[in-house]
Amino acid sequence: MSKSLEEVNASVNTSGKSKWRGFLAFLGPAYMISVGYMDPGNWATDIAGGSQFGYSLIWVLIMSNLIALLLQSHCTRLGIVAGKDLAQASRESFPPFVNIFLYALAEIAIAACDLAEVIGMAIGIHLLFPNVSILAGVCITVLDSFLLLFLLNKGIRKLEAFIISLVALIGISFLIQLLIAQPSLKQIAGGLIPGIENQDALYIAIGIIGATVMPHNLYLHSSLVQTRKFRRNEDGIKKALRFNLIDSAIALNLALFVNAAILILAAASFFNNGINNVTEIQDAHRLLEPMLGSSLAPILFAVALIAAGQSSTITGTLAGQVVMEGYLNLRLQPWIRRLITRLIAIIPAFLTIFFLGEQSTGKLLILSQVILSMQLGFAVIPLIHFVSDKSKMGEFAIPLWQRIASWISALVIISLNIKLVYGFLSDWTNGSENPILVSFTIVPVCVFCFVMLLYITFVPFFAKKHSQKHNHFHGGIAPLQLNKNEQYSKIAITVDFSGSDSKAINKAIAMGGTATHYVLLHVLESTNAVVYGEEAFDMEREQDFQYLKKYADQLKEQGYNCEMALGFGNPKTEIPNLVNSHKCDLLVMGTHGHKTFKDILLGATIDSVRHNVKIPLLLV
Repeated sequence: MSKSLEEVNASVNTSGKSKWRGFLAFLGPAYMISVGYMDPGNWATDIAGGSQFGYSLIWVLIMSNLIALLLQSHCTRLGIVAGKDLAQASRESFPPFVNIFLYALAEIAIAACDLAEVIGMAIGIHLLFPNVSILAGVCITVLDSFLLLFLLNKGIRKLEAFIISLVALIGISFLIQLLIAQPSLKQIAGGLIPGIENQDALYIAIGIIGATVMPHNLYLHSSLVQTRKFRRNEDGIKKALRFNLIDSAIALNLALFVNAAILILAAASFFNNGINNVTEIQDAHRLLEPMLGSSLAPILFAVALIAAGQSSTITGTLAGQVVMEGYLNLRLQPWIRRLITRLIAIIPAFLTIFFLGEQSTGKLLILSQVILSMQLGFAVIPLIHFVSDKSKMGEFAIPLWQRIASWISALVIISLNIKLVYGFLSDWTNGSENPILVSFTIVPVCVFCFVMLLYITFVPFFAKKHSQKHNHFHGGIAPLQLNKNEQYSKIAITVDFSGSDSKAINKAIAMGGTATHYVLLHVLESTNAVVYGEEAFDMEREQDFQYLKKYADQLKEQGYNCEMALGFGNPKTEIPNLVNSHKCDLLVMGTHGHKTFKDILLGATIDSVRHNVKIPLLLV
C-alpha cells in the first residue's frame, strides 16, 4: 500500500533528541489543521451570528471546538497507530460503490471549502485595494496555486513555519481589534449558556459547526501526523499520541480564540449598536471604523482575512491530494491538482458574483459552510468505527468514554443537519413553481444520501471481516513468473551530455554486456528543432551530433555494439517514438535533476515517457 503524502512521509525525524526538542519536532501538523478552523467561511458565519444574535452563540463555538478536538485526536490516533489516513482506511473497509460515494462527498466538501477561501481572499484584496474589484480578486487567487508547490518542495517544516506565521498574524490582528472594541465580559459570560432563539439562529449555529469542524481536516490530519518519524514500539507510539494531542489542543484553542474574537467583535460593534443585518464581510469592514472610532481596525481586519484565506487554501489542496490518492489510488502532479481544485471553486464564485453582484458573497460563504456541515457525518462516522476497532488499532483503540462522546457528537451533528435539510426541502417545495420537479430530483438525492449514511453507520457493526483481497490496494498477489535466461538484445540509453550520462551508460552495459546492442538517444529541443524537425540544421544540431558520436566511438572501442539516434522537438513524445522505432526492449534514463520551477516550465519528462513505452524503464 502506498504511503500517505509519500513525498513528505516520515520526513521529520523525532528520535535521538532531548525531550524538549523531541516535543518541538512533533509540533506543526495541528497548526496546519487549525487554519481550516479560521478560514473566511468561519468569518461569515461568526459575523452573521454576532451581529444578529449578539453573544448568545459563543457556546456553539466552544461546543464545536470540543467536538473538533475529540475528532482530530481520533485522526492522529488513526495515522500514528495504523499508519493510514482516513481515505486509505475507508478504501480498505468499504466496498467500491461506498468509497466512490464517500470520495465524491469529500471532493464536494473540499470544493465548498475552497470556494470560501477564494471569496475571502478576493474580498480581502478588495478591502485593502479598493480599485481591485472582488471579481478581479477571484481571478488573482489562481496565482497562489504555485505557492504551495514551492513551499512543499522546500520540505514540510518550511510549509508548517509559513502557516504558523500566518496564524500568528491573524491572532495578533484580532487581539488588537478586541482591545480597541472593549467588549463586555459580563455579556460574553452570558453567551456561554446554551440556547437557540429561532430557526435563523439554528441555521447560523449549523453553519458555525460546519465552519469549525471541517470534513477535509479529518482526512488531512490523519495524513500529516505521518510526516513524523518515530520509533514504532509501544512507548514510541504513546509518546507520539501524547505530543500530538498537546499540539492539537494548543492549535485548536488558538483557532477558538480567533473565531470567538470575530463573533465578539461583531456583537460589540454591530449588535450592541442596533445593527443586526451585517452578513457581508465587506459591510463589517466598512462599519468597523465608525463603530469603533479607529482606522487601524479595518486595516487589520483585511490583512487577517487575506492571511486566513491564503493559509486555508494551502491545507485544502493537501487534503484534496490525500483524498484522491487514498480513495482512488490516483496521484496527479501537485500543481495540476491545485489548479483543478482552485478552478472548481473559482467557476461558481465567478458566475455568482458576475450575475448576482458582489453583495451576494456573504450568503455564498454561509451556504458553503452549511454544505461542509452536511458532509461531516460521512467523514466522522467511518473515523469513529476505525479508531474503535481493536482488530485494527489493538491496544490503542479508543476507550469506552471516548466512543460514547464521539457517537453523541456524531448524533448532534447529524440531527442538526437532518433538521436543516428537512426545513430546506419543505421551504423549497412549498415556494417552488415546480414542486413536482423538486420532489423527483432533489428529494431522491437526499433520500439516497440518508440511506448511505445508515449503511456506513450500522453495517460495520454487523459486517464480517473483509477478505484479504479487499484489504489491499492491488487485490491478491499473483505468483512470480521468473525467466532466468531472458537477456536484453537492444537497450536504449537517453543522454543529455551532463554528468548523469556516465551513470546511465555504465548501468546499461552492466545489464547487457558485450552481446547487447545499444542505442544512444538524444533529443534536440531548440526552436529550430521544434519547428523544422529533422530538417533543422544549425550549430546546436552539429555540436550535439559530434558529442553523441564521441560517446558511440568510446563504446565501440571497448567492444560494444552501438548506434546513435537523434530526435527533434519534445522529449516526452520523441523518446518513446525513438524507442519504439528501434524496437528496444529496455530503456535506461538518467534523472535530469530539475527542481520546482524548472519542472513547472519544462515538465517532468520521465512521467510522460513511462506512460508511452511498453518496455521496462530504468532510472539512474
